Amino acid sequence: MGVLHIISDVLSVITIALCFILKIPQILNIIKLKSAKGISLKALLLELSSYTVMTCYNYTNGYALLTYMEYPVIISQQAVLILLVSRHSGLLGGRCAVLCALYLAVTCCFLSGVLPKAVLAGLVPLCTPVSAFSKVMQLYEIVSSKNAESVSLLTWFLSAFTNLTRIYTIYLDSADPMLLTNFSISVALSSSVLAAAAYYRRPKAD
Repeated sequence: MGVLHIISDVLSVITIALCFILKIPQILNIIKLKSAKGISLKALLLELSSYTVMTCYNYTNGYALLTYMEYPVIISQQAVLILLVSRHSGLLGGRCAVLCALYLAVTCCFLSGVLPKAVLAGLVPLCTPVSAFSKVMQLYEIVSSKNAESVSLLTWFLSAFTNLTRIYTIYLDSADPMLLTNFSISVALSSSVLAAAAYYRRPKAD
Protein backbone atom coordinates (compact mmCIF):
# COMPACT_ATOMS: atom_id res chain seq x y z
CA MET A 1 0.00 0.00 0.00
CA GLY A 2 2.96 2.31 0.62
CA VAL A 3 3.99 2.17 -3.04
CA LEU A 4 0.43 2.73 -4.21
CA HIS A 5 0.13 5.86 -2.10
CA ILE A 6 3.47 7.16 -3.36
CA ILE A 7 2.19 6.71 -6.92
CA SER A 8 -1.00 8.49 -5.91
CA ASP A 9 0.94 11.45 -4.51
CA VAL A 10 3.09 11.65 -7.65
CA LEU A 11 -0.02 11.60 -9.85
CA SER A 12 -1.61 14.28 -7.69
CA VAL A 13 1.40 16.54 -8.11
CA ILE A 14 1.44 15.90 -11.89
CA THR A 15 -2.30 16.59 -12.09
CA ILE A 16 -2.02 19.84 -10.15
CA ALA A 17 0.99 20.93 -12.21
CA LEU A 18 -0.90 20.25 -15.47
CA CYS A 19 -3.92 22.12 -14.18
CA PHE A 20 -1.79 25.25 -13.86
CA ILE A 21 -1.75 25.28 -17.66
CA LEU A 22 -4.99 23.39 -18.39
CA LYS A 23 -6.96 26.34 -19.79
CA ILE A 24 -3.95 28.37 -20.96
CA PRO A 25 -3.88 26.89 -24.51
CA GLN A 26 -7.59 27.70 -24.86
CA ILE A 27 -7.07 31.24 -23.58
CA LEU A 28 -4.14 31.78 -25.96
CA ASN A 29 -6.19 30.42 -28.87
CA ILE A 30 -8.93 32.99 -28.30
CA ILE A 31 -6.44 35.84 -27.88
CA LYS A 32 -4.58 34.82 -31.04
CA LEU A 33 -7.68 34.34 -33.20
CA LYS A 34 -9.67 37.18 -31.59
CA SER A 35 -12.63 34.83 -31.82
CA ALA A 36 -14.59 32.46 -29.58
CA LYS A 37 -16.32 30.51 -32.36
CA GLY A 38 -17.12 26.95 -31.39
CA ILE A 39 -16.90 27.70 -27.64
CA SER A 40 -20.07 27.59 -25.56
CA LEU A 41 -20.30 30.30 -22.87
CA LYS A 42 -23.12 28.45 -21.13
CA ALA A 43 -20.91 25.36 -20.94
CA LEU A 44 -18.12 27.42 -19.36
CA LEU A 45 -20.49 28.84 -16.74
CA LEU A 46 -21.80 25.39 -15.87
CA GLU A 47 -18.22 24.13 -15.51
CA LEU A 48 -17.39 27.04 -13.21
CA SER A 49 -20.33 26.24 -10.95
CA SER A 50 -19.33 22.58 -10.80
CA TYR A 51 -15.67 23.38 -10.02
CA THR A 52 -16.74 25.80 -7.29
CA VAL A 53 -19.07 23.37 -5.55
CA MET A 54 -16.44 20.61 -5.66
CA THR A 55 -13.82 22.96 -4.20
CA CYS A 56 -16.10 23.93 -1.34
CA TYR A 57 -17.16 20.32 -0.75
CA ASN A 58 -13.58 19.03 -0.52
CA TYR A 59 -12.45 21.97 1.62
CA THR A 60 -15.27 21.79 4.15
CA ASN A 61 -14.88 18.00 4.46
CA GLY A 62 -11.18 18.36 5.24
CA TYR A 63 -9.97 16.18 2.37
CA ALA A 64 -6.24 16.23 1.57
CA LEU A 65 -5.40 19.39 -0.37
CA LEU A 66 -3.44 17.42 -2.98
CA THR A 67 -6.61 15.59 -4.01
CA TYR A 68 -8.47 18.71 -5.06
CA MET A 69 -6.01 21.60 -5.38
CA GLU A 70 -6.51 21.68 -9.15
CA TYR A 71 -10.06 23.01 -8.68
CA PRO A 72 -9.13 26.48 -7.36
CA VAL A 73 -6.34 26.64 -9.94
CA ILE A 74 -8.75 25.85 -12.78
CA ILE A 75 -11.36 28.27 -11.40
CA SER A 76 -8.99 31.21 -11.85
CA GLN A 77 -8.27 30.21 -15.45
CA GLN A 78 -11.95 29.56 -16.09
CA ALA A 79 -12.77 33.08 -14.96
CA VAL A 80 -10.33 34.53 -17.51
CA LEU A 81 -11.75 32.27 -20.20
CA ILE A 82 -15.32 33.32 -19.43
CA LEU A 83 -14.25 36.97 -19.54
CA LEU A 84 -12.65 36.53 -22.97
CA VAL A 85 -15.58 34.61 -24.45
CA SER A 86 -18.04 37.16 -23.03
CA ARG A 87 -16.00 39.97 -24.51
CA HIS A 88 -15.90 38.44 -27.98
CA SER A 89 -19.61 37.67 -27.70
CA GLY A 90 -20.45 41.27 -26.73
CA LEU A 91 -21.89 40.28 -23.35
CA LEU A 92 -19.77 42.34 -20.93
CA GLY A 93 -21.67 44.94 -18.91
CA GLY A 94 -23.36 45.79 -15.62
CA ARG A 95 -25.33 42.55 -15.53
CA CYS A 96 -22.08 40.61 -15.79
CA ALA A 97 -20.62 42.54 -12.81
CA VAL A 98 -23.67 41.77 -10.67
CA LEU A 99 -23.45 38.06 -11.46
CA CYS A 100 -19.74 38.05 -10.58
CA ALA A 101 -20.44 39.69 -7.21
CA LEU A 102 -23.21 37.19 -6.47
CA TYR A 103 -20.93 34.28 -7.37
CA LEU A 104 -18.17 35.53 -5.03
CA ALA A 105 -20.63 36.11 -2.18
CA VAL A 106 -22.14 32.61 -2.37
CA THR A 107 -18.71 30.98 -2.64
CA CYS A 108 -17.44 32.83 0.43
CA CYS A 109 -20.53 31.77 2.38
CA PHE A 110 -19.85 28.11 1.59
CA LEU A 111 -16.14 28.27 2.44
CA SER A 112 -16.70 30.17 5.69
CA GLY A 113 -19.49 27.86 6.85
CA VAL A 114 -22.21 30.53 6.76
CA LEU A 115 -24.11 28.16 4.49
CA PRO A 116 -24.28 24.67 6.07
CA LYS A 117 -22.35 21.69 4.74
CA ALA A 118 -25.69 19.94 4.24
CA VAL A 119 -26.40 22.31 1.35
CA LEU A 120 -23.09 21.38 -0.27
CA ALA A 121 -23.79 17.70 0.28
CA GLY A 122 -27.03 18.20 -1.62
CA LEU A 123 -25.32 20.07 -4.45
CA VAL A 124 -22.42 17.66 -4.99
CA PRO A 125 -24.56 14.93 -6.63
CA LEU A 126 -25.74 17.59 -9.08
CA CYS A 127 -22.15 18.34 -10.11
CA THR A 128 -21.94 15.14 -12.12
CA PRO A 129 -24.93 15.91 -14.37
CA VAL A 130 -24.01 19.63 -14.49
CA SER A 131 -20.42 18.89 -15.48
CA ALA A 132 -21.58 16.26 -17.95
CA PHE A 133 -24.17 18.61 -19.44
CA SER A 134 -21.58 21.38 -19.83
CA LYS A 135 -19.41 19.04 -21.88
CA VAL A 136 -22.43 17.86 -23.88
CA MET A 137 -23.23 21.51 -24.62
CA GLN A 138 -19.65 22.10 -25.78
CA LEU A 139 -19.82 18.96 -27.91
CA TYR A 140 -23.11 20.14 -29.41
CA GLU A 141 -21.65 23.58 -30.12
CA ILE A 142 -18.79 22.03 -32.08
CA VAL A 143 -20.94 19.56 -34.00
CA SER A 144 -23.75 22.01 -34.78
CA SER A 145 -21.40 24.76 -35.96
CA LYS A 146 -18.99 22.28 -37.57
CA ASN A 147 -16.31 24.68 -36.40
CA ALA A 148 -13.67 23.94 -33.78
CA GLU A 149 -11.25 26.62 -34.91
CA SER A 150 -11.07 28.31 -31.49
CA VAL A 151 -11.20 25.07 -29.48
CA SER A 152 -7.86 23.96 -28.02
CA LEU A 153 -7.14 20.25 -28.51
CA LEU A 154 -4.41 20.40 -25.87
CA THR A 155 -6.82 21.76 -23.25
CA TRP A 156 -9.29 18.93 -23.80
CA PHE A 157 -6.54 16.30 -23.84
CA LEU A 158 -5.24 17.59 -20.51
CA SER A 159 -8.80 17.64 -19.18
CA ALA A 160 -9.32 13.96 -20.03
CA PHE A 161 -5.90 12.98 -18.65
CA THR A 162 -6.20 14.84 -15.34
CA ASN A 163 -9.69 13.47 -14.75
CA LEU A 164 -8.33 9.98 -15.35
CA THR A 165 -5.52 10.40 -12.81
CA ARG A 166 -8.00 11.68 -10.26
CA ILE A 167 -9.97 8.42 -10.39
CA TYR A 168 -6.88 6.66 -9.05
CA THR A 169 -5.88 9.25 -6.43
CA ILE A 170 -9.37 9.69 -5.02
CA TYR A 171 -9.92 5.93 -4.87
CA LEU A 172 -6.88 5.60 -2.61
CA ASP A 173 -7.55 8.71 -0.53
CA SER A 174 -11.28 8.53 0.20
CA ALA A 175 -12.98 6.27 -2.36
CA ASP A 176 -15.81 8.82 -2.33
CA PRO A 177 -18.36 7.31 -4.76
CA MET A 178 -19.75 10.68 -5.83
CA LEU A 179 -16.29 11.96 -6.73
CA LEU A 180 -15.36 8.75 -8.55
CA THR A 181 -18.57 8.81 -10.59
CA ASN A 182 -18.03 12.47 -11.46
CA PHE A 183 -14.50 11.91 -12.74
CA SER A 184 -15.36 8.74 -14.66
CA ILE A 185 -18.09 10.53 -16.61
CA SER A 186 -15.80 13.52 -17.14
CA VAL A 187 -13.12 11.32 -18.71
CA ALA A 188 -15.58 9.91 -21.23
CA LEU A 189 -17.09 13.28 -22.18
CA SER A 190 -13.80 15.20 -22.30
CA SER A 191 -12.48 12.52 -24.65
CA SER A 192 -15.60 12.93 -26.81
CA VAL A 193 -15.13 16.71 -27.04
CA LEU A 194 -11.47 16.16 -27.91
CA ALA A 195 -12.40 13.77 -30.71
CA ALA A 196 -15.07 16.13 -32.09
CA ALA A 197 -12.74 19.12 -31.94
CA ALA A 198 -10.04 17.19 -33.78
CA TYR A 199 -12.53 16.10 -36.45
CA TYR A 200 -13.98 19.56 -37.05
CA ARG A 201 -10.66 21.42 -36.81
CA ARG A 202 -10.36 23.44 -40.00
CA PRO A 203 -7.03 23.13 -41.80
CA LYS A 204 -4.74 26.11 -41.34
CA ALA A 205 -4.16 28.33 -44.30
CA ASP A 206 -0.64 28.16 -45.80
